[in-house]
Amino acid sequence: MTDPIADIIGDYRAFTAQQRDRLLARGIDIAPYTLSHLAFRVPEWDQYVHARTLLERHAVANRENVWNGRPISLIVPAEPLEVLDGKAVPLIELIPPVHQRVYKMGLEHLGVVVGDTFEAFVGTHKPVLTGQQFQGPSSTPDPVYILFEDFTHVKFYRLSLRASVELDVGPFAVGFRHVDEWVPQRPLPR
Repeated sequence: MTDPIADIIGDYRAFTAQQRDRLLARGIDIAPYTLSHLAFRVPEWDQYVHARTLLERHAVANRENVWNGRPISLIVPAEPLEVLDGKAVPLIELIPPVHQRVYKMGLEHLGVVVGDTFEAFVGTHKPVLTGQQFQGPSSTPDPVYILFEDFTHVKFYRLSLRASVELDVGPFAVGFRHVDEWVPQRPLPR
């Protein structure tokens, strides 16, 4: 039986298992935590629109907004993705072309919700954390992350990405809405 989401974003089960195993090697067991989302990054605007269209065929809602100068779409699959022997991934973050540094194209990061233990988690695992991502005034606290050698990440949150967005701007509505009148930036000719 085929998996239409895996056909679009790749083998997300293998990706989450790889990230889990890398974390275990660094002394972090994510088994007790829920998962927030998977992020999928594309290098070109046309690929973003194509992937968004394909993913929305297997979804019930999205929330697309402009962040760091370009749209990002949070897509709610009709059925959560099942990974790691029964854990659910309830959201896909679709990210268009990069904005500031080298990123892994394709499956780029896994979001993990550590909940109210966030500060204790950071204190315990600070020696293996790479940094903290500042996501704006409504992100409290901002997620911490581990960057791996292949430029993939695992990000750790107090709240899931969806819960954080809903606290800031309200619940996801059923259906799909896209950022209107946004045009991808093109390099100026020389």
